Amino acid sequence: MILSWLELRDFRIYESLRFEPDAGVNILVGDNGQGKTSVLEAIAYLGATRSFRGVPDEALIRDGAPAAVIRGSFEGAASEITVECEVPVAGRRRILLNAKRPVRMRDVLTAVPVVAFLPDDLDIIKRGSSIRRDYLDDLAARLWPQAAAAQTDYDKALRQRNSLLKQEGRATDPIALSVWDERLATSGAKVLGHRRAVATDLQPHLQDAYTVVGGSGDLAWAYRSTWGSHGIMDQAGLVEAFLGTLEQRRTKELEIRTTTVGPHRDEPELMLDGRHTRTRASQGEQRTTALALRIGAYRLIEQIRDQVPILLLDDVFSELDPARASRVLNLLPQGQVFVTTARQDEVPIRGRRWSVQEGKITG
Repeated sequence: MILSWLELRDFRIYESLRFEPDAGVNILVGDNGQGKTSVLEAIAYLGATRSFRGVPDEALIRDGAPAAVIRGSFEGAASEITVECEVPVAGRRRILLNAKRPVRMRDVLTAVPVVAFLPDDLDIIKRGSSIRRDYLDDLAARLWPQAAAAQTDYDKALRQRNSLLKQEGRATDPIALSVWDERLATSGAKVLGHRRAVATDLQPHLQDAYTVVGGSGDLAWAYRSTWGSHGIMDQAGLVEAFLGTLEQRRTKELEIRTTTVGPHRDEPELMLDGRHTRTRASQGEQRTTALALRIGAYRLIEQIRDQVPILLLDDVFSELDPARASRVLNLLPQGQVFVTTARQDEVPIRGRRWSVQEGKITG
C-alpha cells in the first residue's frame, strides 16, 4: 500500500497542506512543534478513523476552524482507494471510502493497512492490562473484519448487562439477565478466540523482530483469562465456560452491580524468558519489545491480508541506542515508510528528506 497524496485543511497546525510523498522512505525533519507527528497522525487516521495519540476528535481541529478535513489516496496492488474524513466542531464526523459512506466503519480498517510505532508504545509494556488488550483487539480488527464485529457486539452486551445490574442490583430479573449472559458469552468467546489467534500467529514474527534488533531470550504472550477458559479452544467450549463462570459469580455481581469476568477483565502479559516485561525487564529490553510488537504486527498484516502496510515511525531512533538503531534497518520493509526526527544525522537510513517548518513541508 502506497500513499499517493495527502491533503489537510484546518488539521492541527495545518491550515492547508498538499503532500505527495515518495513511494519509499520519507524522512520528515524539523524541530518539535512544527507538525511532523501531525502528518503521521493524519495518515494513521485515514487507516484507523481515530488518532493514534488517543485524543478526542475535537483536538484535531485547528483553533478557530469549524472543522478539520483529512483526505488521502492510496494505491494498492489492484486498485486505488481514496479516504476522506471531515471532523466538525459540532455534529457528527463524515467519512467517505471511494466517495461513498462505508457500510461498516471497520471496512476502512482493512482497506488501508497502517502500522505506527510511537514513543508512547512503551505504555503497551509498562502500563496495565487494558493497553495490551487494546493492542490485540486492534490487530485482530485489522486482520479479520469479523473480529471488529465481535468486539462491537461484546461492548454493547457488556454495557447493557452492566446497566441492568446497576439499576436493579439484587432485584434483577434472572430471565432478563440470562438473555444478556448469553449475548455476552457468545460475543466474548469470539473476542477471546481472535486474541488467541493473534498471539499465536504473531509469535514467530515477534520473536524474530526482537532477536534481530538485538534482544536475547524468548519473548512470548501469556494470557490469563478471568473466566475459566484455559485450554479450551473451540467456540462452543468457550461459551460454556463463560456462562459457567457468570453463574458462579452471580451472587457477587448482583451485590456489586457490575460484570466482573470476561475479555474486558482478562490479563494478557508479555513474558521474556518467563519474566514479566512490565516489571522485570530492563529499559532497553522494554523498548526492543515495543518495537518488535509493531514490526511483528506489520509482518502479520502483510502475511494474512496479503497487503504491504504503510509504516509510520515517530521519533523512533532518538529512543534507541546506536546498536539497536542500526539493527532496525534490517527490519524495515520494502514498502512505504514515514520517519520523523528532530536531527538530520539521527536517522541511519537513506530516503527522501522533507523539511517541516511551521506547518509547511518542503523537500
